[in-house]
Amino acid sequence: MTTRSDRPAPAPSSRTGRLGFGAAMWKEVVHLLSNLPVSLVAFVYVTVAVAVGAALSVTVVGLPLLAAGLAGARLVGRVERARARGLLGVRIEEPSRPPRRPGGGAADAVWSVLGDAVAWRTVLYGFVRLPWGVLTFAVTLVALVVLWPALPYLVRAMTNADRAMVRGLLGPSDELERRVAELESDRGVVVDVAAADLRRIERDLHDGAQARLVALAMGLGLAKEKAAEDPRAAARMVEEAHGEVKLALQELRDLARGIHPAVLTDRGLDAALSSVASRCTVPVTVTVDLPERPAEATEGIAYFTVSELLQNVSKHARAHHATVDVWRTGDRLLIQVTDDGRGGADPTRGTGLAGLAERLDAVDGLFVVHSPPGGPTTATAELPWRSRTAAHR
Repeated sequence: MTTRSDRPAPAPSSRTGRLGFGAAMWKEVVHLLSNLPVSLVAFVYVTVAVAVGAALSVTVVGLPLLAAGLAGARLVGRVERARARGLLGVRIEEPSRPPRRPGGGAADAVWSVLGDAVAWRTVLYGFVRLPWGVLTFAVTLVALVVLWPALPYLVRAMTNADRAMVRGLLGPSDELERRVAELESDRGVVVDVAAADLRRIERDLHDGAQARLVALAMGLGLAKEKAAEDPRAAARMVEEAHGEVKLALQELRDLARGIHPAVLTDRGLDAALSSVASRCTVPVTVTVDLPERPAEATEGIAYFTVSELLQNVSKHARAHHATVDVWRTGDRLLIQVTDDGRGGADPTRGTGLAGLAERLDAVDGLFVVHSPPGGPTTATAELPWRSRTAAHR
């Protein structure tokens, strides 16, 4: 997930608080005199980039060109933040990149850049800076020649305006803006996951229970035809059909359990996870310590997270024992699955662990795997806690 530093911004240097003809003032003078050439270059760039991209937006290449121009505007912002940092003592965190939907193509990348608020604010900065650059250059030059005694005061007033402009237009987006962008990206993940689950259910029905029921209907039809001329053969066929019915029912139960198990609805996580553990190929110890049942959605995600992790233990871990622990800490539901297997699990290899991480990220959760070669493997998942009673209000 996207993270941000909680470290407070360093306090401005003490030199910015004193007026006089010191080194800090001369740095500010350099900044003001360089405003004109820098703002001229920035103005020309953003004007051409936006104008060309907007003019060609009715064509195939227009929006990609506009997106490329906005990406370049971010570089302009980076240069200006560096200049303000070096000459004005302004410390501003670098804005994070606009979030992209995992697995998205070129079109997703273009739309992500086109919706980048930081880039658009940098474009606005490039537009307003040219008249300001002309003004600061002229005033500073005049003050150096004929208003020498007032130079420190004029320089400080203008550079304070510069500091405010850099902070306001070139700083990171506020938390709400970033959160909205993350949620828009996560929404795409949720839609993709839901579509994949529907395809899986359709495939399981088509290849499993449906195929068995078709074979069953054909077998019973043949048995009906043979009932008069060969009762014993018909009886054998009916017996075989009875076996097919049992298998089809079992497959339907397994499919229903994969959608939402009845034991989870009726008895909660403890019983449902114990049921999952009983089907694992290695002994599993389950400990669920929750003050109350979480909301249905949270409970379902927790169940399928543990189910998938235990499937990985059965298929890949070569373990002798595994543990499942579920508990609540503050406003988070924590899940930890540990096994004493061979280790080496890596979510970045495109395995089921990567998909699990995406699913948890889409609901504002976290997923961390620690699996050194030789084991043990510990997978920890966090989910936002919401109680069942609050969910029904």
